Amino acid sequence: MNETHIIQALLTFLQREDSSDDDFNQLALEIFAYQFAHNSPYRRFATQRGRTPLTVKNWRNIPAIPINAFKDLTLSCRPTDQIAEIFMTSGTTGTVKGRSYHSTLEVWKKSMLLNFRRRFMAGRDRIRMGILFPDTVAMPNSSLATYLKLALQECGTPDSEVMVGEHGLETNRLFTALEQAEAGGEPYALLGASYSFVPLLDNMQRQKRRFALPAGSRILDTGGFKGQSREMGAEEFYASLSHAFGIPRSHCINMYGMTEISTQFYDAGNERCPPVKSGPHWIRTRVVNPLTGDDVPDGEVGVLAHHDLAHFNSVSALLTEDAGVMVPGGFHLLGRATGADAKGCSLTMEAFLASAQAQS
Repeated sequence: MNETHIIQALLTFLQREDSSDDDFNQLALEIFAYQFAHNSPYRRFATQRGRTPLTVKNWRNIPAIPINAFKDLTLSCRPTDQIAEIFMTSGTTGTVKGRSYHSTLEVWKKSMLLNFRRRFMAGRDRIRMGILFPDTVAMPNSSLATYLKLALQECGTPDSEVMVGEHGLETNRLFTALEQAEAGGEPYALLGASYSFVPLLDNMQRQKRRFALPAGSRILDTGGFKGQSREMGAEEFYASLSHAFGIPRSHCINMYGMTEISTQFYDAGNERCPPVKSGPHWIRTRVVNPLTGDDVPDGEVGVLAHHDLAHFNSVSALLTEDAGVMVPGGFHLLGRATGADAKGCSLTMEAFLASAQAQS
């Protein structure tokens, strides 16, 4: 398949309500063959492991690339001078940022919107939104800024607003919008990075402010805290959100996504922590031993490996550094891998770089 055929096949596949294992497997193998042919660092990585389109017959055996590889190598099927969009991972000053190359955002946007409507909008066409994250002008290479812009444009009402300006969160403007929603009786949605909510909650507590947002209001947070604010445990965080805004924890949704893939995972609220995370039919997750790449038994802790068909221009199979457990309906996300699992991720990365440098 060439890129045009891959894109059309994906757009058709994404529109389906569901897929069988055989259908997912067939498209995964076709995309692997495309990436093997056009992404030379990934081809070297796969070849070193004896995995080629001739030998791999099941998507589970397609080699998963370590996530840190996006910082060290250019992982793109299309030459970088023909790239439409580059998303970059967040990082502190002086650190190397990972790059994710997109020859087009058509598939990325379709993946985001189909999933977002099903998992967050809960049957509503539009809802008034307050975005607690900088816009794409301030952060042009942020996949989250692009995600939230698309959510606002396609699913927000005309009075939806980005509540972050050049000096940070514009609290007074946000409070005015929340008061209007409270008085008007129309549902309201707050969306942003997890760490954006913590100083807001602290500010509201100092001012002794609380809201009782109308039924159907909801919250989406993502990304964890990443050292940006004081740490909060999940129980405290979601209890505080529910108390501050009058939104039940069942309507406090956490989105789990990353720059290095094109599809997001959601839970069905945070009444209990950790909740079950799951994705749509075009992404599959395994929990693996990072040293061997083999699946660990259900119920045992390992490292999450995602296979995202929508991430077609780069590498669809990704080995994360996140610990998790497979459970009925999806997986529990347990945070960053530690101990032996973390060491396994590092060793996998070292092997990848060694193979790439030896053959470059």
